[in-house]
Amino acid sequence: MRKDRKNNELRTIKFTKDFTKNALGSVLVEFGDTRVITTASVETGKPKWMDKDDPRGWLTAEYSLLPSSTNTRCQRERTKVSGRTQEIQRLIGRSLRACVDLEKMSDLTITIDADVIQADGGTRTASICGGFLALKIAVEKLLQDGTLKENPIIEPVAAVSAGIIDGEVRLDLNYEEDSHAQVDSNVVLTKSGKIIEFQTTAEGAPYDYEQMLKIFEVTKAGINKIIEIYNLV
Repeated sequence: MRKDRKNNELRTIKFTKDFTKNALGSVLVEFGDTRVITTASVETGKPKWMDKDDPRGWLTAEYSLLPSSTNTRCQRERTKVSGRTQEIQRLIGRSLRACVDLEKMSDLTITIDADVIQADGGTRTASICGGFLALKIAVEKLLQDGTLKENPIIEPVAAVSAGIIDGEVRLDLNYEEDSHAQVDSNVVLTKSGKIIEFQTTAEGAPYDYEQMLKIFEVTKAGINKIIEIYNLV
């Protein structure tokens, strides 16, 4: 059993809105000792690869671990993005595009930036949660100034990690737990419970069907609590 909390409990979560002044939307995300600055920036126009007649706008994401965010200094990715970073960026972008109607933000590109300033597990899931709130703040401002005529956000989205350690399913792993997990999972759901991502991987022995269901049940309950916290921001 955990020493600091029950297996199905989240770490202490905090969202601080308008953390920076230049981005249209910004949030400092805290999941325990993991801290991520997420921002939403808006540009007129859409990516060059999109057809000119395509009625949709676009939403994309970039992710970065800052050098002193981990115990050992990591190198800045100046010229080449690592495979891990690409994977996380795509996950954040997919997750947030799944909760918006891109046709309602035609001819706009919104970029979500997630910069990890302190990493203690769950950085990608924290980035998705903070990214959604930064997006929500930016959309509210675009609606206020008339840039957007309709709210493109369909419903909230949130994410959380889980894992199996010594046969126990645990929610919202910190780094120490994550590094010892026999099964590692990252789950992204909408408020209504629709699945965007259910990424669950055995790091050692395979896991069974009942354990998979338990992971889903625990993460779904955790995500519902995170979305409740959104309402307090």
